[in-house]
Amino acid sequence: MDRTRRLRQTAVMRDMVRENHVRVDELIYPVFVAAGENLAQPVESMPGICQYSLDRVAEELDRVVEAGIPAILLFGIPDHKDEVGSGAYDDHGIVQEAVRQIKKDYTNLLVIADVCLCEYTSHGHCGLIKDGIILNDETLPLLAKTAVSYARAGADIIAPSDMMDKRVSVIRKALDEAGFTYTPIMAYSAKFASGYYGPFRDAAHSAPGFGDRKTYQMDPANGREALREVEEDIAEGADMIIAKPAMAYMDIIKDISNSFNIPIVAYNVSGEYAMVKAAASNGWIDEKKIVMENLIGMKRAGAKMIITYHALDVARWLM
Repeated sequence: MDRTRRLRQTAVMRDMVRENHVRVDELIYPVFVAAGENLAQPVESMPGICQYSLDRVAEELDRVVEAGIPAILLFGIPDHKDEVGSGAYDDHGIVQEAVRQIKKDYTNLLVIADVCLCEYTSHGHCGLIKDGIILNDETLPLLAKTAVSYARAGADIIAPSDMMDKRVSVIRKALDEAGFTYTPIMAYSAKFASGYYGPFRDAAHSAPGFGDRKTYQMDPANGREALREVEEDIAEGADMIIAKPAMAYMDIIKDISNSFNIPIVAYNVSGEYAMVKAAASNGWIDEKKIVMENLIGMKRAGAKMIITYHALDVARWLM
C-alpha cells in the first residue's frame, strides 16, 4: 500500500527527499546608495533597510560578504534630479561611484546595476515626458547610455527595470559596441504595475510626481501578456528574466519556467517585505517560518535566484 507519509517521518528523511531548497548562493540583496556623507538613514516603511552614503556603505557590504551572499542589486539616490534624469548616465553619478568603490574593495561581490530613470527624474517617471506622455523611443538612448556607463564603472550585470519597449535590444547593442559583449542583461521582463512597490518608492525617492506607471508597467490582470514580454526580451538579448512582484505572481513565474529555458529571478519586493515585518513585529506570525515558506514557494514556482530584502536574515537562518 502506498503511504506518502513514510518519507516524512524524520527531519533527515524530509531533507533528503526535499524537492526545492533556498540557498544563500542564490540570494541577491538590494542596496541603496545615496549622495551625501555619514548617512545610514533608515527607511521607515522597511525595517532594517537603510540608505547609505559611500563613506558608510561598507557597513552593510561587510554584513553581506560575511553572510556569504554573492550579489547585490544597486539603487542610487542622487543629490540632483532633472527632467531628463541626467544623474543616471553621469559617469560620476552616485551609482557609478558606488560601483567603482565596491568593485575595488569587494572584488568577489557581484554587482548588479538597476537601469532606470525614475530615481533621477524630477517627475519620477521612468522615461522622458512630453505633454504628460511617457515617451518610449526617445527614452531608449538614455537607458543605453546609463547601461554603458554602469558597465564602464565595473558593474557585472545590467538590469533594466524601466519597461520601455525594445530597451533590451538597444542596451545590448550599446553594450556590445562599447566592448561589453560579455556583460549580461538581467531584464525586468514581467514587471507589473503593482501596489507592492510603495515602500521601495520611499527608499529610492522615486514616486511619480503625477499619474501612475500603468502605461508602461504590466496590468496585474494579464498573465499571457507576461509571456509575450519575456519572449520579446529573450529575443532581444536578455540573459536572465526578473518577475516582479513575486508572491502574488507565482503563477507567472511558473508559466515562464514552463515556457522558457532561461534563469528566472523572483523579486520579493518591498511591500511583501514590509507586510511580513509589520506582522512579525506585532507577534502575529513567526517571521522565520513565513519568510522561508514564501521563498521556497518562489523556488517551487521555478525561480533560480531571489532578490529579497530578507537576504541577511535568511543567510543567518541557513547557517
